[in-house]
Amino acid sequence: MTDAINRLAFWLSTPHQAMIEIAHEIGYRHVVLDIEHGLFDLEALDRTVALARALGLQVHGKVLGPETIPIQQALDIGCHSVIIPHIGNLAHATEVTRAAKYPPLGKRSFSGTRPAGYGGAGQAYFDGENANTRCFPMIESADALNDIDAILALPTVNGVFVGPSDLSLDRGRGAYSFSEADKADLQRIAAACAKAGKPWIMPAWTDAERAYAAELGAELLIVIDEYGSLKWGLSEAAK
Repeated sequence: MTDAINRLAFWLSTPHQAMIEIAHEIGYRHVVLDIEHGLFDLEALDRTVALARALGLQVHGKVLGPETIPIQQALDIGCHSVIIPHIGNLAHATEVTRAAKYPPLGKRSFSGTRPAGYGGAGQAYFDGENANTRCFPMIESADALNDIDAILALPTVNGVFVGPSDLSLDRGRGAYSFSEADKADLQRIAAACAKAGKPWIMPAWTDAERAYAAELGAELLIVIDEYGSLKWGLSEAAK
């Protein structure tokens, strides 16, 4: 179970500390915080990240949007990686992802917060952050998919996060249904990542999606979300 669960993540939309503790006890070691669509203010985000880090979880923050300040705030608070939504073409990705890396790679601004041990920092800190903090622009638009090879080649990009629902909508297919066209997009993304030697991540809510994404070499799969787990548990208890 240990090896398998290390490739799985759970999804939080609220600062649900008990769920973090329960997931950790079960064996999860990755959490995605949906700051974009969720209910995290900065204070709640700070508490949530602090707890997750203290338990040894890798924290992936899906930030509010493709802008410098939300990206910096997630990193300053201590997210190990940022997932950046609403990425467009290569030019857009180039500019936006610079916020995730310190100069000379990018334009991230220094703050002596949690990652810096609440103090100053020497060059080793900046080099370490650039090497270890991961930036995952989302592939959820036709423009991003069209430019995926060039986006993956950016030095500020460590991999990509697939947004299947929005990608299907933006590609004119309507609701995502894990159709053959959806699968073809995933194949295209997986092939581009393999060529670039960089990982990709996606939410895989069904067994079929999990098996397919694993076959294509996804590094991390988000397999359950906070609201879905509550709804499932309440429904099962009512049977």
